[in-house]
Amino acid sequence: MTSNHNDDLLSIAGKQYQSRLLVGSGKYKDLSQTREATDAAQAQIITVAIRRVNIGQDPSAPSLLDVLPPDQYTILPNTAGCYNAKDAVYTLQLARELLGGRNLVKLEVLGDEKTLFPHMPETLIAAEALVKDGFDVMVYCSDDPIQAKILEDIGCVAIMPLASLIGSGMGILNPWNLSLIIAQAKVPVLVDAGVGTASDAAIAMELGCDGVLMNTAIAGARDPVRMAHAMKLAVRAGRAAFLAGRMPRKFAASPSSPMAGRLA
Repeated sequence: MTSNHNDDLLSIAGKQYQSRLLVGSGKYKDLSQTREATDAAQAQIITVAIRRVNIGQDPSAPSLLDVLPPDQYTILPNTAGCYNAKDAVYTLQLARELLGGRNLVKLEVLGDEKTLFPHMPETLIAAEALVKDGFDVMVYCSDDPIQAKILEDIGCVAIMPLASLIGSGMGILNPWNLSLIIAQAKVPVLVDAGVGTASDAAIAMELGCDGVLMNTAIAGARDPVRMAHAMKLAVRAGRAAFLAGRMPRKFAASPSSPMAGRLA
């Protein structure tokens, strides 16, 4: 029996989503292209860098919410550009006020400006503070199974290990660590950072990830809208392949048409 795509929902913090593709809102040529690419991806959760994108901080400037209204999309504020726990917590408290008290947020605390690798000690401090303050925290982290488990135990609602460096487009460099994280997690695991093209997204989903978050892979493409559509298909295909279960790998050939019972 073929499963219905509409029955296979992503659940985060008690809310269900049909799309397992999450997209960013930066790096597009204008807000119109942002909306067009978001629609092509059929994404429902949109990340917003509070320090870089206007969602009401500047009433005199165009707001992202004009093209991606919160009654149609789940706006996921993130702490891109924060390098310590204090700044990250303050940024998300500000975002909660701007979004009318919504608690779903994406935490990322960066270690340095060159690699944008997660600063895990500060991430743990910020995660604990935010959970205690009532936030539903989706957290960007290293692909370390121990750190991922600690974040889950703190109370984060989704674990988001990087596939490779943010904006690098290098794809999944360590599928084994991702598999370890997925195997132990009781909350959704979503690949965050490093996806470059549709095959990367499909591989992440085939490994068993619950979703994929990307921005540069779409916004940095020659045709962002077409790439957004490709990413939507890749995530769906990868999820379907994971649910179907791939054939075992073998070290010997196996004919597609068995010889047993042949007519002649």
